[in-house]
Amino acid sequence: MDTTIPILDLNRSYGEIAEEVRGAVQRVLDGQQFILGQEVADFEEQAANFLGANHATGCASGSDALLLALMSLDLQAGDEVITTPFSFFATAGAIERLGAKPVFCDIDPDSLNLRPDLIARAVGERTRAILPVHIFGQMAPMKEILELGASRNIPVIEDCAQSFGAFELFEGKPCYSGTLGTAGCFSFFPTKNLGGCGDGGLITTNDEGIYQRIRSLRVHGALKTYIHEEVGLNSRLDALQAAILSVKLTRLPQWNEQRREAAGVYSILFGEHGLLDRVQVPVVQDGRNHIFHQYVIQCDRRDALKDYLSRQGIGTKVYYPLCLHRQPCFAHLGYQEGDLPVAEEASRRVLALPIFPGITPEEQERIVETIAAFYGG
Repeated sequence: MDTTIPILDLNRSYGEIAEEVRGAVQRVLDGQQFILGQEVADFEEQAANFLGANHATGCASGSDALLLALMSLDLQAGDEVITTPFSFFATAGAIERLGAKPVFCDIDPDSLNLRPDLIARAVGERTRAILPVHIFGQMAPMKEILELGASRNIPVIEDCAQSFGAFELFEGKPCYSGTLGTAGCFSFFPTKNLGGCGDGGLITTNDEGIYQRIRSLRVHGALKTYIHEEVGLNSRLDALQAAILSVKLTRLPQWNEQRREAAGVYSILFGEHGLLDRVQVPVVQDGRNHIFHQYVIQCDRRDALKDYLSRQGIGTKVYYPLCLHRQPCFAHLGYQEGDLPVAEEASRRVLALPIFPGITPEEQERIVETIAAFYGG
């Protein structure tokens, strides 16, 4: 009997929808239209309605979603975009690819999201956008970030790769990630809460002009076939991915709630095992619906703990072992070790534990008991 506990087990949730997914795939195969088309248009409408956005545009990946959104702002060489150093590489990579300059701000030690006060200090004459990341499934403090952006006339592009379905309460009303800034950028990489069977992405916006621009940019800058107003990308969502995502989106609220419940079980177990002085559990901030794309603890002796859990058949992962401002390809930006101490400390202490729809309390109990054994509890 296999007693391993993987960091992610997609088979458990797939079992609920296998027949529907096969039917959706067969529908596409029968129609023989594989790029864009009605399947993609239907999914775009479904996603926009789910999130409460005016518009949604499918594209080839979450990385391309970021690139397209930033391209729609007409960034020029030397323009600056303020963002987090604690994120997947694509966040800063999209900025650099356009010839702009990533400007990194430190993060909050509890939520691991950007701090608005530090964003304000980083704004300069060349600042052209703010790019917060809703890390691990909890939204960044958008009210404060939006107020800052509005006061300086700076667009806010949301990196929502890990937050499809997360929301923040504004005057008692839930506002979903991707609907508050100028544009929101989503990834459908298979490991995401809403993941496809390959790469895929989405850009949401409430701005009609941005929407039309992005739809042109994703097809080589053409709104009419073979008539190119500008140089864009080849970044289209496949019909097969759209059909599969449409099925999964109907289950997403249920799956996100299962993740939230599992996160609650973890936090209780860490308390019951007397580990809260050794392990910092995720902090859910007031007014935010955390969807726990990852359940990330911060702990002492992280690497040794990771190795110990691996030997016990428990999967974990480090997000992220080297902050973006210290990546070799960004050495020309001039950041030094110690410039962003909270993010750097997080990179030494974070460890993602298994969390997914279908994980059992018994598995979580074993995980926490094993961590307690490591710390001598």
